[in-house]
Amino acid sequence: MQAWMVRALGGLGALALEEVPEPPPPGPGEVTLAVSAVGLNYPDLLMLEGRYQFRPPLPFAPGMEAAGRVSACGAGVPPELEGKRVVAGARCGLLAERATLPLAALRPVPGALTDAEAAAFTTGFLTAWVALVVRGRLAPGERLLVLGAGGGTGLAAVRLGAVLGAQVTAAAASAGKLVAARRAGAGEAVLLDRSAPDLDRFADRFDLVFDPIGGPFVLPALRALRWGGRYLVIGFVGGPPVALPLDALRARGLAVLGVRAGEHGRRDPEAGRAALAAIDALAAEGRLSPHVGLRVPFASAADAFAALAAGEVVGKAVIAIEP
Repeated sequence: MQAWMVRALGGLGALALEEVPEPPPPGPGEVTLAVSAVGLNYPDLLMLEGRYQFRPPLPFAPGMEAAGRVSACGAGVPPELEGKRVVAGARCGLLAERATLPLAALRPVPGALTDAEAAAFTTGFLTAWVALVVRGRLAPGERLLVLGAGGGTGLAAVRLGAVLGAQVTAAAASAGKLVAARRAGAGEAVLLDRSAPDLDRFADRFDLVFDPIGGPFVLPALRALRWGGRYLVIGFVGGPPVALPLDALRARGLAVLGVRAGEHGRRDPEAGRAALAAIDALAAEGRLSPHVGLRVPFASAADAFAALAAGEVVGKAVIAIEP
């Protein structure tokens, strides 16, 4: 079978499409997945250079989330699952035609999502749920600022915030991304310069800031929070972590909250399952679905990585594998 492999760390140039051995047959409690689509995430990009907190041993295939059909079942797995459409989650390894995984890594496709949508659904919306609901305690009517609102995680936060009844302001660096944010439910859209974001007109306005960008956005975003506001640290796409003004945080009663959705589930499996059930239920009701802004065939997966690195993807990039 074919898989995209990384045999030495080195950014985009490290990716290579290779013929690799078939995955091992499923053992007890395992299944083999015939992958039909893979959703690309920013951590996939970071792993190419060893810059993500999880560093898989070399060689490895990227790919954290995928959709497909169960092609084989191991002992103890209900045989009727064979042929069923599922979504899969892993820390890496899914950018391949087939993969053998624990049954616990799979769940039915939520709602009426297509394979491309299902492959792009979990990471963004799970991060948004853990951030807004678990960590941020977002209440209906509160004012939410979503930075990086045109990316996959940002658009998920915009959509979920709107579904939960928040007043959502979306900030992004291009008009096209703001159009997508408006469609996702943002009531207000703000165009920002990524190198020098100006949020001064929003001083003391927001209850909650969702920030996957970091870097130059941190201090302006903190100033945009009202007394008692909450700042959600999602990621650092815009640059390394910055020093926080602890005196200002104390004086204004601000809370800075770290968000790691995957670690949330690993530390508390029951809470992780509850979060997945919550977003799946909203998808089944037709209230949540991802924006797939780029879809490429399997042979062109490197192009999707390059577009993500260049900040050109609106929503999620999906790599489709033909059956």
